[in-house]
Amino acid sequence: MAVRSTLPSSTQTHALPRDRFFNRELSRLDFDSRVLSMAEDGARPLAERIRFLAIVSDSLDDFFQVRVAGLHEQLMAPVRLTSPDGMTSEEQLDGIGERVRDLMERQSATFDGDIVPALADAGFRIVKAGDLSKANHDLLTEVFQEQIFPVLTPLAVDPAHPFPYISNLSLNLAVMVRDPRRHQPRFARVKVPPLLPRFIGLPDGERFVPLEQVIALHLPALFPGMEIVSHHYFRVTRDADLDLDDDEAEDLMAAVQAELMRKRRKGRAVRLEVGPDMSPDVLFLLLRELELGPQDVYSVTGMLDLTGLLSIQMPGNNALAARAWMPATQPRLRPQGGEPVDFFEVIRVQDLLVHHPYDSFVTSVEAFVEQAARDKDVLAIKIALYRTSGPDSPIARALKSAALSGKQVVALVELKARGDEQANIVWAKALEAAGVHVVYGLVGLKTHAKLMLVVRQEGAGVRRYAHIGTGNYNAATAGMFEDVALFTADADVTADIAELFNYLTGYSRQSRYRKLLVAPTTLRSGMLKLIQQEALKPDGRIVIKVNNLVDPEVIDALYRASQGGVRIDLIVRAICCLKPGLPGLSEAIRVRSLVGPHLEHSRIFRFGKEAGPHVLIGSSDLMPRNLDRRVEAVVPVADPDLKKEVEQFLELELADDTLAWELAGDGTWRKPAAGRGVNTQELMQRPTLGIVDVDEVQAV
Repeated sequence: MAVRSTLPSSTQTHALPRDRFFNRELSRLDFDSRVLSMAEDGARPLAERIRFLAIVSDSLDDFFQVRVAGLHEQLMAPVRLTSPDGMTSEEQLDGIGERVRDLMERQSATFDGDIVPALADAGFRIVKAGDLSKANHDLLTEVFQEQIFPVLTPLAVDPAHPFPYISNLSLNLAVMVRDPRRHQPRFARVKVPPLLPRFIGLPDGERFVPLEQVIALHLPALFPGMEIVSHHYFRVTRDADLDLDDDEAEDLMAAVQAELMRKRRKGRAVRLEVGPDMSPDVLFLLLRELELGPQDVYSVTGMLDLTGLLSIQMPGNNALAARAWMPATQPRLRPQGGEPVDFFEVIRVQDLLVHHPYDSFVTSVEAFVEQAARDKDVLAIKIALYRTSGPDSPIARALKSAALSGKQVVALVELKARGDEQANIVWAKALEAAGVHVVYGLVGLKTHAKLMLVVRQEGAGVRRYAHIGTGNYNAATAGMFEDVALFTADADVTADIAELFNYLTGYSRQSRYRKLLVAPTTLRSGMLKLIQQEALKPDGRIVIKVNNLVDPEVIDALYRASQGGVRIDLIVRAICCLKPGLPGLSEAIRVRSLVGPHLEHSRIFRFGKEAGPHVLIGSSDLMPRNLDRRVEAVVPVADPDLKKEVEQFLELELADDTLAWELAGDGTWRKPAAGRGVNTQELMQRPTLGIVDVDEVQAV
């Protein structure tokens, strides 16, 4: 793949090698490996280890549903396709298979060898159905008959019954039965109901049996008069990425609903997970009916689908509890004299920066929307919603209340937010029913920007207030994800956001903005220009914090800047396709990734030395999809105090030697050498500490 460069020729000191990129898909799996290391860490609270184990399973599910499914589609393309690093689709699938099998082996070893014994010590013993006494079997039979049997639907396969459709991510039993008269074996499938508890408790309250084993124990009740020859557990993953033709969709909501239904019923199978003891005959049957090959089979030695671990609850036992911590109210938003603050006055005086989850989402973002909804002088509220917390959330209630009181309320709901399509449809309908003007974004683009604009009558005119951030308007994720956001009444920024909303909701060819960098119009060129400007300085400095760094043009610009002597630090949570520390190419570039209890989610861009650096925050990662196929918004942080706050946070992350991993030029990730024990997330949680100078960390 040829990659153009827009850098001035004076900075292009050396030719760039062809093998200058890491593979995107394999880099994503490296991130899963780092997350899995958190589950393997016996020093962490058990609840955290269980959550990380489940997160890896969920991440792999998503990876196969989207990325692996896409590679399978490439295999059928008439033209041979290669990734920017030069790998073919076949080579990528081979590499993925090797990495994923290693991850799954580590998962199973951690679960069976560490988590199960630790759970038993905490009073939650996961036991096998086959190891129980007859008395306990009888107790399980009672539970089975009353709670499980009525929900089950065994599906036979014979000349009168075709092979059933196996739904995406469902856990199943493949059962071989035999008629004692005809002695002919038959195949049947039993789906494990996803709405039932994953673990069935025994009366002692300490022992629990996986639901699939309880079902297996009672298969004779499902097939009376038949001989149970064998049973095997299996799980299927299907293509779940929406394939919409926006140009032909007159009703986007109807198109999304139809595509969701089609994917649920017809998504192509891309992975088959099985137990190690599955018979060759049953495996052959499944592969044939699912149209998969041996390379698509993943044998799991432990329990299938570890996302079910998140359902473990132990009332009255705190052994599973992680360290308790509550977010604090941002100091400038704390009540004065028992009265809540006036958000509009606070923002008029000075821009406000909030840093979640350390600063409370409830007392900042939700409180701001609620005040805007109540305020008689507020004329309009406009908000762009990508991932939400549901139609009954405080933000939804505030928007509905504002609309019912006569305010102009506009909500842009992105129906194509992957994984949240159905939830966002429900959200959109609920808002529309309350009188909110709901729009669904632009044809061919996802709206990923996180924006809110409040228009308020003040004196003889109006003033606009804005919230622009890196995270979603979702209280649940705001308590788990690390994100930053800016509240501002800056006339240029709010005018830009107003024009961006007009672009999103009406007919507009807006392509120039005063201060915002907006994708797909100005963000790519703006980022490249900022990198180029640093490349022309004798002492250039760049620090970038993103979730993913994939875009070849941006990577090449960073390489050129490094060749020109710019010192570059990249904090990349997940995917990084740039190769750091290579002589003549990236000697001045360091890459690190922080993996901790909170998901590092903010996107921060810092250009320049200490004296007057350019600092920006926003919704965009540095990937082709963000720069070219999404509506993204990045805003400069202008206030000197807030700029210093962001800079100190970045320096703290660069000093972290506890949560951090460092990337080498050969693609390996390693923990940094033991140092001062700097843990960014723990330091940020200290209410009396807040942002600290790195020089003070030693004393802390």
